[in-house]
Amino acid sequence: MIGIVGILLIFIMVFGGYAAAGGKIAIIMKSLPFEFMMIGGAATGAFVISNDLSGIKHTLKDIGKVFKGPKWKPEDYKDLLCLLFELIRLARQNPVALEEHIEAPENSLIFSKYPKILADKEAIALICDTLRSASMSYDDPHQVEEVLEKRLEANLHHALHSSHAMTAISDALPALGIVAAVLGVIKTMASIDQPPEILGKMIGGALVGTFLGVFLAYGIVGPFARKMKDVIEEDGHFYNLVREVLVANLHNHATNICIEVGRQNTPGRYRPSFSDLEEALKEVKSEAA
Repeated sequence: MIGIVGILLIFIMVFGGYAAAGGKIAIIMKSLPFEFMMIGGAATGAFVISNDLSGIKHTLKDIGKVFKGPKWKPEDYKDLLCLLFELIRLARQNPVALEEHIEAPENSLIFSKYPKILADKEAIALICDTLRSASMSYDDPHQVEEVLEKRLEANLHHALHSSHAMTAISDALPALGIVAAVLGVIKTMASIDQPPEILGKMIGGALVGTFLGVFLAYGIVGPFARKMKDVIEEDGHFYNLVREVLVANLHNHATNICIEVGRQNTPGRYRPSFSDLEEALKEVKSEAA
């Protein structure tokens, strides 16, 4: 919602200010379709050239993040801590019983309590792979933490591809606007025998290309790229939380301490209070009993 408000504010302030200053919107509107076809078409072509099909789909999908915001909400972080609590407690009480849950999480009664987390393949893979490694005696906390760190960095690098692609287009748009403006000037020079009134309109139309390129770069595409980057990095905290809790578990801390380590490492805006988490964990214990 806030993204839509921002876009409306940009258009109202820019075009409203131009109209209030006495500018003629008709000149812009007349040239806009042709200038947008040249600039937008060239930008789209450059985007297609510089990305493979997977990257194109990834970027188009991530544009929705600008309006939806982060995928993981405060209640999801609390659910994740509860899920990890159940799994760690089971791993310590009955390691054999844990195997059926991490080998087939889609059939697990524990994972099924948290459908949103279960639907996220990367979160489930991260949890199950780490717990499986521990059950295979690959349980050196420092080595596991290093492996998880590299995995999370690689995932973040891949996830940020869409933001980088949008940033590249944003950087190219002003230059493409100049290209469109130059073509407009060439067109104007071909009509140099026309009266000043007509030439003025033609030059004004040509300058719309420069305006449109800069406007799209710094008013639309650039902010989109920045917002996508912020949302992706924000969602990355969710996966970092898995690492913090499971590494704490490998240090053989008490289960409650492992969960508290995770709670403390949760970003402030998503962090459940100590009392809220305690209540949630009590419900988990009562259900298990």
